[in-house]
Amino acid sequence: MYTDYYGLSARPFQLTPDARFWFDSKTHKKALAYLGYGIAQGEGFITITGEIGAGKSTLVAHLLATIDRERLNAVSLVSTQVEGDDMLRMTAIALGIPTTGVPKAQLLDRIEQQMSDDADRGKRTLLIVDEAQNLPTSALEELRMLSNYTRQGRALVQIFLLGQPEFRDRLATDPGLEQLRQRVIAAHHLDAMEPAEIEPYIVHRLAIAGWTGRPSFDAPAYAAMHRHSGGIPRKLNQLANRILLHGAIEQLDRIGTAAIETVVADMAADKPQISDRVHTLRPAAVPPYAAAASVTNAEPVRDLALERRVAALEAKVDEQDIVLRRVLTLLVEWVENSDAPGYRSNAA
Repeated sequence: MYTDYYGLSARPFQLTPDARFWFDSKTHKKALAYLGYGIAQGEGFITITGEIGAGKSTLVAHLLATIDRERLNAVSLVSTQVEGDDMLRMTAIALGIPTTGVPKAQLLDRIEQQMSDDADRGKRTLLIVDEAQNLPTSALEELRMLSNYTRQGRALVQIFLLGQPEFRDRLATDPGLEQLRQRVIAAHHLDAMEPAEIEPYIVHRLAIAGWTGRPSFDAPAYAAMHRHSGGIPRKLNQLANRILLHGAIEQLDRIGTAAIETVVADMAADKPQISDRVHTLRPAAVPPYAAAASVTNAEPVRDLALERRVAALEAKVDEQDIVLRRVLTLLVEWVENSDAPGYRSNAA
């Protein structure tokens, strides 16, 4: 809705990774440099880690949009705690190799042959594995074994692992990953953006979406956005989305710290609601002397996890109701003002 109000051609702060919105922050530029160096080596493992929302998926999207597809066959996998054999089959499927009823030994041969055929055509294979922190040692070991494939002294596959900070810690300390650790040729941890990068980041994404300076932002507003997002891109996008929605509802052409604090307060209001509702659902402690009686007069077992999810969904519905009422109010105002001087409809 705010895209229409501010004349934007797209949503500038969508959460789905989009290579068009790639921004060269200090940490992302460094990650791309390490990634480029690693790919140029043509072998081993490259690892990129970062907090949730730090921009790992956007980095991959940017990579896939810029690589030479004639020279590099890049395939992506999103791991889901699969064991070694399943990881092997996921890799085969990503390479277009049938796996139904194929024994492991034959599957390995087919994968190697596929990579060899690609190498004969001058194309290397890059295997991108996201959420690497979920992979058990058996799956990581299968990936390491794949990295052994060579042809005429050159590696047939290179593997790019992305994960959360715990994967970096595990890779550094797990004795079972020593052989993989020795094959990591480039690694980088994505940090949060610095305070000075918030303004260029916001302006960059708005400009790609057709921004012409409306709304504008006060200088202190950028500092407030960094403070409340911690410089994490996904959190910043969530905050910026809500700020623009608030600006459209309140018909603001200039965003200041007051508007940002209002939005932050609205977003934070969800948490107490969820906490309060969970508290009311939590059963009272049973005294020890009543334990025996509770066996014979037991009430149905309560699923607290389910109750918490229900409470969270109810809070989300309440939030959506508030936003919907604001949107409807704005729409009514637009309709009422449609005949005012200077108003021009889209059909005009």
